[in-house]
Amino acid sequence: MIDTLLEPFHYNFMLQAFAIGALVATVGAVLSCFLVLRGWSLMGDAISHAVLPGIVLAYIAGIPLAIGAFASGLFCAVSTGWVKNNSRIKEDTVMGVIFTGMFAVGLVLYSKTPSDLHLDHILFGNILGITRDQIWETSILSGIVLATVLVLRRDLLLVCFDPTHARVLGLRVRALTYLLLILLSLAIVAAMKAVGLVLVIAMLITPGATALLITKRFDRMLILATSIAVGSALTGIYVSFFADGSPAACIVLVQALVFVITLITRGIRAPHVSVAK
Repeated sequence: MIDTLLEPFHYNFMLQAFAIGALVATVGAVLSCFLVLRGWSLMGDAISHAVLPGIVLAYIAGIPLAIGAFASGLFCAVSTGWVKNNSRIKEDTVMGVIFTGMFAVGLVLYSKTPSDLHLDHILFGNILGITRDQIWETSILSGIVLATVLVLRRDLLLVCFDPTHARVLGLRVRALTYLLLILLSLAIVAAMKAVGLVLVIAMLITPGATALLITKRFDRMLILATSIAVGSALTGIYVSFFADGSPAACIVLVQALVFVITLITRGIRAPHVSVAK
């Protein structure tokens, strides 16, 4: 019985999946706190879908797919802000129009481009088959995102929590806002090979939303979200080994289960977040 339970830890590809899953979950959890606080949950959804045309165009041009994905995601974020600022349409509506349009363009390009790209790997990830180069790519991008958030955590928090007060204090609110969008795009690119474009959305929303049900202090929210995300990633990958299911899907299901349990036990009224430590 014990040997059976420990069997996943006997395979290098599983140990590798545990490590990458924990890293991607950490990045998603940290950003999810800022996105939930800012009310940008749909932005993660938008960018994750909008990177598809960039991936296909990068493949056609013979350049790294991550470059095309990042450029496409950033274009979606910037164009959404431009249309919102120059029209009467609300931001969520603009995002819905732009990301669905870009995703459709990506699907058309993919269907018309002969390639060895597997769309299911792009959409749902392939954490058990990730290559050494992809591991390095994910690790470097994740490190950049985490380091930037660590250095500018207070400024980003104030911009998300109270942009008006941040502007009064002399912070460059627009620049920090675009920086947050850049970090979001990088995080999606980093997680793309592991959990895919569709399921990365949950990793950028659910941990922060779950932590918000438990605490009203942002520093604790970060710790809780990270713990929930990493625990869910490790559990989901472990369960997928025995269930013979998609590791990414199992991770998201565990996160959703934790959210539901927290919602039931803590009540449906989420506390207001405090900037104080």
